[in-house]
Amino acid sequence: MKNDFPEQRARIAALVGLEGDTTHLEEALTHPSFSNERRDLPDNQRLEFLGDAVLGFCVGELLFKQQPNANEGVLTRMRAQLVSAEALCLWAREHELAKALRLGRGAEAAGLGDATNVLADAVEALVAAVFLERGLDAARALCSRIAEPALRGISPELDPKSELQERLQAQSGVAPSYELVETDGPAHDRSFRVEVRHQGVLLGEGRGKSKRAAERAAAAQALSQLVSPDAPDEEGP
Repeated sequence: MKNDFPEQRARIAALVGLEGDTTHLEEALTHPSFSNERRDLPDNQRLEFLGDAVLGFCVGELLFKQQPNANEGVLTRMRAQLVSAEALCLWAREHELAKALRLGRGAEAAGLGDATNVLADAVEALVAAVFLERGLDAARALCSRIAEPALRGISPELDPKSELQERLQAQSGVAPSYELVETDGPAHDRSFRVEVRHQGVLLGEGRGKSKRAAERAAAAQALSQLVSPDAPDEEGP
């Protein structure tokens, strides 16, 4: 069990600007599995709750300033991408956050420290820790750095799920539905397979390291297979 991790903790403290403050930092880096074995220590779930709200606000403010011509719908979709578990993990893995987490024996043995949801929760908890210790301006700066890697890879255009939903609802008034049909791989490296259907008809399937990523892949496949009403007939005369 990782009872002591001074070097990793000091590295993360310097990264987020919490040198000298250990109470909220240690709490942010404590997974519930560790607290379950040490009843006297709080885990990072309360901080994760607060950090989720702070992150959403700061990223929304960032997009509002950077995308002056984007409407509400576009801003909402972009924010959802930037605060997704996958986006948070880009930052977490870049800075090897997993090495600083305190995990219970079973969770550490299973490799949960590198799991997407575990890392995402820890990132949000760190945002809350910075907010509580240093205030909104410091949290705003951290959120900007966290969002930066994902921000480089997104576009104001519709993501596949949103585009598929808008197209199908415009045609029929009915949104597509997603079903998780398979989960495999070890706990720290899960793979998900999802099918997307519309009014009972299978439109596509996709795989991903999270259910959300698998749903996007399924939606992208469905979009690629949809035939436009004005598409030319592929058969010859």
